Amino acid sequence: MVKTFSGLGEIVEDRLLDGRLLLRQPRRGHRAGSDAILLAAAVPDLGEGPLLDIGAGVGTVGLAAALAQPALQIVLLERDHDLAALAAENIVLNALTGRARAVAADIAGPAAETGLQAGSFACVAMNPPFYPPGGTRASPVPNRRAAHVVEDTLEPWFKAARRLLRPGGRIVLIHRAEALAEILDALRIGFGDVAIRPIHALADRPAIRIVVTAVLGSRKPAALLPAFVLNAPDGGFTSQSEALHRGRAALAMTAETRPPPPNRDQ
Repeated sequence: MVKTFSGLGEIVEDRLLDGRLLLRQPRRGHRAGSDAILLAAAVPDLGEGPLLDIGAGVGTVGLAAALAQPALQIVLLERDHDLAALAAENIVLNALTGRARAVAADIAGPAAETGLQAGSFACVAMNPPFYPPGGTRASPVPNRRAAHVVEDTLEPWFKAARRLLRPGGRIVLIHRAEALAEILDALRIGFGDVAIRPIHALADRPAIRIVVTAVLGSRKPAALLPAFVLNAPDGGFTSQSEALHRGRAALAMTAETRPPPPNRDQ
């Protein structure tokens, strides 16, 4: 199905997660991919939630999480009104009308404009722009440029998360590996129990992404989790990555507990 949409050009319908997730999204510009699927897979089991997807675009992360968690309530927050309208269409397309809604508002704007109640979310997921102004060659496509280049800093995103999360609520985000220091600095205010999982394109290459979670009000120490490798040496997905991209596996964000080794002196 191919349609046009005001301000976004040609709109196409794509399928992710073995066809279970249907998305109407622009043919050109920022499109749903592995980053969104990794982030959705890192959302913990929330029951009814609710989950807030900040910078939701056409709704990929929140909708994928909702399909994986049948009781989950979600809010898709997107400042671009055209993308927010597409997110609303994707809610209907995926038969999630009773559990999801799209809100067109800027998280960096006045709190009242979002209509979201403080302290009301169990989890906030975010896939913020990766690059500072001048940090990369900006795309001429407006929605791709807005998705990749942050206008100021990431602080408004973390400030909003602190305001909107319940005590004990969790933040989940994906970013460039190079942004780790900035993210840890932002999480020093209000968050603890930080978990970091490096994402590698190949096992013998440096991490290209990090998935980070943290708990509002926690005093637990941080944990660096084992790396997740996307691709096998032959270029295809690893078995774990294949399962995750098909929606058959989650991205664990807690340290695995293993029984202690046997005491060989006994």
